[in-house]
Amino acid sequence: MKIAIILDPIEHIKTYKDSTFAMMKEASSRGHELFIMEQHDVVLQAGNIFGFSRKLSLNPDGDHWYTLGEPLKLPLEHFGAVLMRKDPPFDMEYIYSTYLLELSEKQGARILNKPIAIRNFNEKLSIAKFPEFTAPTLVTRRAEMIKDFLAEHQDVILKPLDGMGGSGIFRVTRNDPNLNVIIETMTHLGMRSIMAQRYIPEIVSGDKRILLINGVPVPFALARIPMKGETRGNLAAGGKGVAQPLSPRDREIAETLGPILRDEGLFLVGLDVIGDYLTEINVTSPTGMQEITAQSNFNVAGMFIDALEQSC
Repeated sequence: MKIAIILDPIEHIKTYKDSTFAMMKEASSRGHELFIMEQHDVVLQAGNIFGFSRKLSLNPDGDHWYTLGEPLKLPLEHFGAVLMRKDPPFDMEYIYSTYLLELSEKQGARILNKPIAIRNFNEKLSIAKFPEFTAPTLVTRRAEMIKDFLAEHQDVILKPLDGMGGSGIFRVTRNDPNLNVIIETMTHLGMRSIMAQRYIPEIVSGDKRILLINGVPVPFALARIPMKGETRGNLAAGGKGVAQPLSPRDREIAETLGPILRDEGLFLVGLDVIGDYLTEINVTSPTGMQEITAQSNFNVAGMFIDALEQSC
C-alpha cells in the first residue's frame, strides 16, 4: 500500500520519541511505500486536489535516517491512505487544509483522521459532548463568570481553547493577587473565550494519555507526571511519562467514547484523563506511542498499522 503522510518538516522529527516516526518505521518494515508532504504541498488546481509528495526511504540505524525522492505531483486518491499528522497550532491555515482534504475525499482519497471531524472536534471543547466524564467546566470570555466559578471551586485551571503541550495554562486560587491580569491576558480583555476547569488533585499521579485506534483503546496509558513545583503533566512542559495499564475508569471512558469517535471518522485519538475525569480529546496528531511501547513492550505502532491495513 502507498501511504502518504502530511507532517511538519521531517528534519525536525525526534526519532526517539515521535509517534509519526514509529508509524513510518512499522509501515516500512511491512513493505508499504511511504510518501511525505507538508501542509503547503496540498493544492487545488482545476477543481482537483493534488499533493507534491516525495517518496520516503528509511534507514533508521544510519547516520542520516531517511532519504527523499524528487517531488511528485499526485492526486491524493493515488494513495491507499493519507495520514494527517501536522501538529497544531490549529490556525486558519490548518482549517484551510481540512477544507482541501475534505474536497479530496469527495474525489476518492482516504484521509485519516477525517478532515471534517478534525475541524469539528476542538480538543478542549469536545469534552462537553461527554459531561458524564468531566469535572466542572466553564467556557466564557466574561471575567465575572470566571471569578464566580473560582469562588465556587476555590482552585481552578484556566486554559486557552487553542493551546497545545500545556502552553498558556494557569492554575489560580481565589486569593491569587494576579487573578485580574491573568484573566485579562488570557481573554484578551474579554475578546477571547477560555476554559476553566475545577483543579483535579490527582494530577500528581499523572495526566494520562489514552490512545484509541479505530475505536479500540491501547491497553496501556501514558501517565505524564508533573515535575516538582509544576501543575502541568505535559511532556513538553517537563512531565515524566510512565506507562501503566488502564484502570477500570480509564477503560470505561475509552470504551464509551471509542465507537462514537470512530464513527465520526477519528481513526487515532488521544484522550487525556486526570484521576477519573476526561479533560481533553486530542484529534490532530496524538503522541505517546513510543513511550508506551518502550515501557510496556506493547507495539502500539503495530496495532495502528494493523488497523490501517484492515481498514483500507
